[in-house]
Amino acid sequence: MEIVDSHHHLWDLDLFQYEWMPEDNTILHRSYLPSDLAPILEQCSVSGSVVIQADHTVEEAKFLLECANDFPWIRGVVGWVDLQDEKVGDTLDELIKLGPLVGIRHQVEEEVDENWLLRKQTLDGLKELSDRNLSYDLLVKPTHIDQIPIVCKKLPELRMVVNHIAKPNIRDRVFQPWSDSISKLEPYSNLFCKVSGMVTEADHNSWTLQDLLPFIQHVRKVFGINRLMWGSDWPVCLLAGNYQEVMDAALFGMGDMSPQEKKRFLSGTAAAFYRLE
Repeated sequence: MEIVDSHHHLWDLDLFQYEWMPEDNTILHRSYLPSDLAPILEQCSVSGSVVIQADHTVEEAKFLLECANDFPWIRGVVGWVDLQDEKVGDTLDELIKLGPLVGIRHQVEEEVDENWLLRKQTLDGLKELSDRNLSYDLLVKPTHIDQIPIVCKKLPELRMVVNHIAKPNIRDRVFQPWSDSISKLEPYSNLFCKVSGMVTEADHNSWTLQDLLPFIQHVRKVFGINRLMWGSDWPVCLLAGNYQEVMDAALFGMGDMSPQEKKRFLSGTAAAFYRLE
């Protein structure tokens, strides 16, 4: 069965500054390149991937596109552009020419303005994505979830995917109000969700499969299997578990699936959503 990792990162500390990355974190604060991930993917029978931006620069997007051109198993790149730039369309057109750009992500969770996602300039930038058949990765906190339906209604042609099930506080088992907010996302067929990033929202040292279970089961109920995709969030996941452990945890949380449903979860939905070749 083909497996496509819908969410991992690559970074090079010699080329970029990752402001979110603590310099004293010995796990994260080092370069992670395609040559580091390739043997792990082979060991875990993963044949393709989508690499996700980790820096707020167009230069990093170009770097990731170069990686994809050099390593064909990187089948798509989700880069960063300034969505509020009036010339964002020109920037997107430039990046599209360089390699397999499939989408854009912005760290909404880091914005001081809680309504950044709903700004006219942001929505105008998102329209430029849908005009080019590109997708948008939503990196948000639970407090942002209620804004997502507004964007879905304003831009029904834009494919969007919630990263890391919107980062609930799994460590302290805070199920509400995250649960009720996520439930409101069910009607929007252009909205998907990644079962990813959960182990780092749990206790890094003592998380269990049971800690993750109610959260994964809830997004399965809300989105259905056809709108869920698996992602490792490597190498960030290494704070709490290795690659195989993260995949196994996601599969455990999803529960019983038919072979066809499992195929969709592990590869089919990501391939269709990102228009992977």
